[in-house]
Amino acid sequence: MNMAIGYGAILLFTALVVFVMSRGRRGDSSMSDYATGGRSFNSWFGTMSFLNTWLAGTVFIAFAGLTASAGVMGMYSLSYSLLSVVLMFFLGTPVNKWGRIHDLRTQADLLGLRYNSRSVRIIAAIIGVLASVPWVVLGMQSLGLVFSTLSFGQVSPYLAVMIGVLFIAARQIWTVKLGTRGIIISDMVQGLFAYGIGFLVILGLLVWLFANGHGFGAVAPQLLQLPGPDSPAGPLYLFSLIFTGMMGAWCWPDLFVRMFSVRSPRTVQKSALQAAPLLFIFSAALTTMSLLASSVPGVSDAPDTVWFIMAGIGGVGLVAVAGICVVAATMGNVGANLQALGTQIANDVVGARGEERIESSKGAKIAVAAVTVVSAAVALATANQVSGLVVIAFVSYQAICQLAPTLLLGIFWRRGTAAAANAAMVSGILVAAVLELIYPSPLSIPWLGGLTSGVAGLIVNLTVYLAVSLAKPATQAEQERVDSLFADLKRETVTISR
Repeated sequence: MNMAIGYGAILLFTALVVFVMSRGRRGDSSMSDYATGGRSFNSWFGTMSFLNTWLAGTVFIAFAGLTASAGVMGMYSLSYSLLSVVLMFFLGTPVNKWGRIHDLRTQADLLGLRYNSRSVRIIAAIIGVLASVPWVVLGMQSLGLVFSTLSFGQVSPYLAVMIGVLFIAARQIWTVKLGTRGIIISDMVQGLFAYGIGFLVILGLLVWLFANGHGFGAVAPQLLQLPGPDSPAGPLYLFSLIFTGMMGAWCWPDLFVRMFSVRSPRTVQKSALQAAPLLFIFSAALTTMSLLASSVPGVSDAPDTVWFIMAGIGGVGLVAVAGICVVAATMGNVGANLQALGTQIANDVVGARGEERIESSKGAKIAVAAVTVVSAAVALATANQVSGLVVIAFVSYQAICQLAPTLLLGIFWRRGTAAAANAAMVSGILVAAVLELIYPSPLSIPWLGGLTSGVAGLIVNLTVYLAVSLAKPATQAEQERVDSLFADLKRETVTISR
């Protein structure tokens, strides 16, 4: 009976999401509409789509588990999340305006325009895909814990992962059909439940913790300390985690397209202002609850299950609600990732080889389906890995942040060149990959004072970018083209030119 309640709740919520998505459908779309949702959404849709993409279901599992096991260090994600919202505010104008003027569909599309280079576009797209697929796999694996918990002992962990993978893969039928528009509409429903209802659940659990002797005084002293200068991880380790997260934030293809999908630059900025307090309140409450729960029996033995151990206090009904929160957040992140990756493969890898831009969304839909199948296969092949999932997130951040110099300097500095961008991205990802093999996450690099492989790669990346840009400046014609791009940002009205 308990299993029927848990699984039934997930199915009912999924049916609601699919119904809402389908109601917002406007028929088959062009590639531009499929990728950007018609650039028509207001700030609240932008806010919720950002939150539902950024706060993946794994925040309830892997990141909550990190705080429960490592203590206040787990709150580093709150720091870089808020910094990412600040960056969103300043990126809004150039990204949204260039997107409208030049009919840009993806992050790699924008870089191809900025540097006037197919190779930059293709390399950026490949890095984005390779770094993002692990997050899709992570989301699928995280659902395994949901279906295992909601079975109340009737389903083995391995079988639960298989159910979770098949469930989220089936859910992507609507992602393939409806594109960004359907995803953003569903983000509103999923986000309200995951972070609205989820926040109320967290508040209730916090009250229970304090009332039952699990306040800050009950937390083990070592969990209340941040890694210091004498830490085995190195004095720069915590800085590396925060810096990598901040620099990689808007390098994720699924997040970046959110700035294309809203009505105007002002809408992006309003979304950033709305998202900041919501993100802070929810994340602070979740991490605080996870920290206090470290003193609850059973949590230290299985920290990744802290969310469900605490929900179990309220009985079957509350466990089912907790499961829906994870599923809702996972739907948003996995759906956005798959849609963005499929579009980027079709638009910027396959499409970059031809002279004409792809106008049909058919290729993107095929690519989304293909990435879904590949991700599901990888998740099933690694289904026995049901703990310590946060390591996957660490590794993917080391890779994705290697887009940061090319992306951010390209948007805010006019002198960067295509040669610099290509050399920087390739050198950065190679250095990060080699060091990651030698010092696998979450390990730091001792002889660099605790820096991670991603930050070491970024140092090389940035150095190469600046050196090549300054040593071999752009031609006069190319500099005039770039100056014209930046001049577009000062115009009050824009017209599509591509």
